[in-house]
Amino acid sequence: MSINDQILEEELHRQVIDAVVRYYEFKHKKTEQFKPGDRISYGGRVFDENEIINLVDSALEFWLTTGKYAERFEREFADFFGVKYCSLTNSGSSANLLAFMTLTSPKLGERRIKKGDEVITVAAGFPTTVAPVIQFGAIPVFVDVTLPTYNIDVAQMKAGLTDKTKAVMIAHTLGNPFNLQVVKDFCDQHRLWLIEDNCDALGSKYLYNGEWKYTGTVGHLGTSSFYPPHHMTMGEGGAVYTNDIELKRIVESFRDWGRDCWCQSGHDNTCKHRFTQQFGELPLGYDHKYVYSHFGYNLKVTDMQAAVGCAQLAKLPTFIEKRRQNWQLLREGLNDVHDSLILPEATANSKPSWFGFLVTVRETAKFTRDEIVAHLEENGIQTRMLFAGNLLKHPCFDEMRMNGTGYRVVSELRNTDIIMNRTFWVGVYPGMNSDMIRYIQSVINSFIKRNRT
Repeated sequence: MSINDQILEEELHRQVIDAVVRYYEFKHKKTEQFKPGDRISYGGRVFDENEIINLVDSALEFWLTTGKYAERFEREFADFFGVKYCSLTNSGSSANLLAFMTLTSPKLGERRIKKGDEVITVAAGFPTTVAPVIQFGAIPVFVDVTLPTYNIDVAQMKAGLTDKTKAVMIAHTLGNPFNLQVVKDFCDQHRLWLIEDNCDALGSKYLYNGEWKYTGTVGHLGTSSFYPPHHMTMGEGGAVYTNDIELKRIVESFRDWGRDCWCQSGHDNTCKHRFTQQFGELPLGYDHKYVYSHFGYNLKVTDMQAAVGCAQLAKLPTFIEKRRQNWQLLREGLNDVHDSLILPEATANSKPSWFGFLVTVRETAKFTRDEIVAHLEENGIQTRMLFAGNLLKHPCFDEMRMNGTGYRVVSELRNTDIIMNRTFWVGVYPGMNSDMIRYIQSVINSFIKRNRT
């Protein structure tokens, strides 16, 4: 490229970016004030011109698949959370799939998870924490949760343990960390893998072995989701992270078609032995870029998604703080409703990065969950259930339940059923301001005041 061409390219690029900023200010920059009755979503995108600039810059480069923005995001994400390796993928659900399938790799020898092995988990959560276990042919073992933390009842883990148990795979519920100290110690004692589903808890911390650690970084593998309502977004997107180089390479093998080669996209011969190795029954020296050690997938992220993620990652500290502030403000404004509602509490020794504000209607209340949820929705306040409530009650378990095979249950899952019948949540995401929080408080408080007698 000549100097004149380079100058022209830079000028055209500048004009495009200038137009992007003007478009953002015209189309997306919010100026309207909240009015009572305006719709309050439980979550959503919070962005400015920088996300769009990155997105357009990536589009102009037209690399399309994983590239420089993805490499930058993986590096900066790992640095922020204090882990060695981050591998981007196309969703949080794919991240859970990759994390679990990694533990089935023959490369792990006798520690690999095989069909029929057991994985301790919970039914009160999102289905893709459990789906990979079932889809592979392992056996999920369900234990109950505790209220008002909504996390695994660690006292039941021992009852779920057998000589077939190979792993624990559970989520930090709506940003509230589970008892990482007890769970990790249990896993270490019994030589189990620990997968932390961190999709709803990005930025949460737990005091582990006397040191504050980000959730997702204590277990062998952590996962995140970057779907729009989550703590930060790429639109679609997710990540798996670890401190173990072998696990990292297996994750990326399953993500990238199952290949044995670990070269980055667009690079060749990272191992320096591309044409000199022996694999299986292939000819000696068969091209390492086309050797497959797993039956994998293609679950890569595009560079355009990663470009948005890079801009979002810079905002993550303020997103985390805003979620904590909104949650605390809402909690303080509901101090007079304890007789009707079980309010959420943070797990001991934790600093949650809250995804939402969980509420359970007491059995003695003069109203039902359906009634208060309907009232909130009618007043413009979006609500959500705690995902599956009790996953075992869903149609996807019908055949397994009829056959009586494919999973085990420890205890009656009493609290899980309470969640299914009486729990809901409202948002605390960074797009909400104090006027919105106070409006939610007033709607809840006035409803309960009218329904106490």
